[in-house]
Amino acid sequence: MNPTLARPEPRRGRGRLQLLLIIAVVLGPMLLASAMYRFDFWVPESRSYDGALIANGQGRDAIGVTATGKPHWELLVTAPQGCNEECRQLVYLARQINIGLAREAGRAGHALATSQALEPDYAQRLEREYPQLARYPLDAAAYSANPEAPAGPQLWIVDPHGNLVLRYDAKVDGKAILDDLKYLLKISQIG
Repeated sequence: MNPTLARPEPRRGRGRLQLLLIIAVVLGPMLLASAMYRFDFWVPESRSYDGALIANGQGRDAIGVTATGKPHWELLVTAPQGCNEECRQLVYLARQINIGLAREAGRAGHALATSQALEPDYAQRLEREYPQLARYPLDAAAYSANPEAPAGPQLWIVDPHGNLVLRYDAKVDGKAILDDLKYLLKISQIG
């Protein structure tokens, strides 16, 4: 009797099972993630930021702000109806947040965009007390046409590419903005 002929045939089922397991390990997480996104289940309800997220890739120009200068993270205060007391408080808060960044302060700046001319005494005060404050014109028509831009003064975090990231209203806590900006600077490789 020939010994090579006497061997039993190898089982093919085991190889197929291994192939199916490999495919399941690779495709399973992708299918699960797609189902979670599509049917909105097992999605965490918590978030790690305090402002309103602007996740549609809008730039400063979408709210009517034309900015020039070096690209860096920016705390932008917009005042479509002129700079009232809430606007002035946000300008002060933007400067304090920039100072609060400590060693990261060079990566960020603060700016004011208004659609109307500032009162002369306040404009002089800004020149004197806020020398790093950038000032931009604001197109009120473009601002009011954008659904992401509510009426009244707002503070926006803008990335170095000019994209709007987060928005805060005038009643915001400065510590929340500082924490959000520190987190963005920590995870960002730009600016």
